[in-house]
Amino acid sequence: MTLEALKSDLLDGVAHGFFTRRGGASSGLFHGLNCGYGSSDQDQMVRINRQRVAEAMEVPFSHLVTITQTHSPDVIAIDTPPKTRMTGDAMVTNQPGVALAILTADCQPVLFHDPEAAVIGAAHAGWKGARDGVLENTLGAMEHLGARREKIRAVIGPTISQMNYEVGPEFVETFLRDDQTNGRFFSDGDEDRSKFDLPAYGLDRLKQAGVSQAEWTRHCTYAEPDRFFSFRRATHRSEADYGRLISVIRL
Repeated sequence: MTLEALKSDLLDGVAHGFFTRRGGASSGLFHGLNCGYGSSDQDQMVRINRQRVAEAMEVPFSHLVTITQTHSPDVIAIDTPPKTRMTGDAMVTNQPGVALAILTADCQPVLFHDPEAAVIGAAHAGWKGARDGVLENTLGAMEHLGARREKIRAVIGPTISQMNYEVGPEFVETFLRDDQTNGRFFSDGDEDRSKFDLPAYGLDRLKQAGVSQAEWTRHCTYAEPDRFFSFRRATHRSEADYGRLISVIRL
């Protein structure tokens, strides 16, 4: 089956794709394009899936760069594909032929591009990383490579939507302590629960940081099991594990 990669008009002119689970070699719980070695899927299947993504992005397998993600605000500048595994939650580069790849399963995959400076970035932004500044840090790292913030375009790919992201009162209080106006990202849930609008929060952080061109693709990972992996859906279904989606950008 052909791989399915969602694209955004905001990123026209740069190779990119928010890949769904369709077209992969994995089976069972991971049926489709599971690209996460951190899952209990067979390593051979994950490698085959990543090879298919590299081919779709027209880069050698070695140039499909991923990092060990830890929900941090840390950003890595990539000059050449690293020989050893690096730890962080975002990458930037101005080097053609280097594909930056982020793995997610409900968190926000965010792809960045400054078409004038020819600088790209990719970030893994769950609620913790977004709150701690991974998006702003990615913009800063791109500026170090010559990008200008007002020229950067950012796109949030498939992530969990507010309808399916129920949280407890302690979660809400954490955000309200940061800023009382963060209450606008929550709606009422059952009993003392609330529903958090992660992509709206991400878009607001980007806007406040000076990005004038940003959007969410409006795909919910939880709501479409045939297209997307979802940590929360797997948890609600008491499934033993879950796959990881991959989002990639390349100059």
